[in-house]
Order: sequence, then structure tokens, then C-alpha cells
Amino acid sequence: MLNKLSFIFMLLAVSVPCQAERADRDKPIDIDADQVIVDDAKQISTFTGHVILTQGTMVFRGDKIVVVQDKAGFQRGTAYGHTASFRQKREGLDEYVEGFGERIEYDTRADTVDFYIQARVKRAQDEVRGEHVTYNSKTEIFQADSKNAAAGTPGRVHAVLFPKSKEGAEAKPAAERK
Repeated sequence: MLNKLSFIFMLLAVSVPCQAERADRDKPIDIDADQVIVDDAKQISTFTGHVILTQGTMVFRGDKIVVVQDKAGFQRGTAYGHTASFRQKREGLDEYVEGFGERIEYDTRADTVDFYIQARVKRAQDEVRGEHVTYNSKTEIFQADSKNAAAGTPGRVHAVLFPKSKEGAEAKPAAERK
């Protein structure tokens, strides 16, 4: 029973609401790299060497980024690196979501970003770490797990979540807030 409660609490603790900048989708994609190979027949582009992919406020960095486009025009990008990174401004706020991992997968159809291997995702002061962290901008949720696929053993996730102040609560004297 305790394990079930711990598991449920952990799922609730690592579900952090967040919303990505929606206007980024309509911006052009700008990519800088040392080398590019474009296969138009397979709709696959491979960028290598200090790659920086920018679309609006969204920025991916990695040693290698592979972008695959499906027949409907949706793209799936995978960034690889000793530490690949992702950063995107939150909608309507002066705040960013940042994430790191050895592999990062971005799916434009599902609006998800998956971080793998020593994954870490931050929003303001909140931070979630695990072997796999998913950020879904449609549902505005982060999910983390630490299954170590190489060792085949479950691990642990770590989350630091700061309390959110209630609007105007800090402006009232303590006696009025009771």
C-alpha cells in the first residue's frame, strides 16, 4: 500500500503545468551546423557539428540533429549530444522552459518534447530530473520516470517544486489572510 501511495504522490509531484509559446509554430526554422545532408526522397535532414536549431523562441542545441518530415508536413526532430538542450518561452509570460539530456525528441504533431538519459527540465525555479522526462505543451504537463533501460532496473526521479503564491495574498497583512 505504501508503494502505491508513494507512486501516486510521485506522479502528482512531477506533473507541472506549463504552456509553450504558440506563435513559434508559424515562424521559419533556422539551423546552423558544420554540415548538413538533405535526403529529399526520404524527407530526412541530418545536421552535424555544433548544431543550433531556432524557431521563434524555441532553440535546440546538439552535436547532431535529425529532422524527419511526414507526408502531412509534421516534423519530428531528434537532437543528440553529450548534453543536448532545448529552450522555449512560455505563452504570455516572461518565463522559459529549459531541458537537457543526451537525446531530445520533438514531435510537432503531438506537441511533445522527450528528454532521455540524465534528463532535466526546468521552468522558473521548478525542476524535474529523471532518465526520461516528457513535456507535453497540449496538456501542459511534465512527466518523469527513471527506468534505467541499460540496467533494466527502476530508478528514482527528483523534483523541486516551489509553491505558487496566490494573487494578491502577499499584499494583504497576515491577519487578513486567515
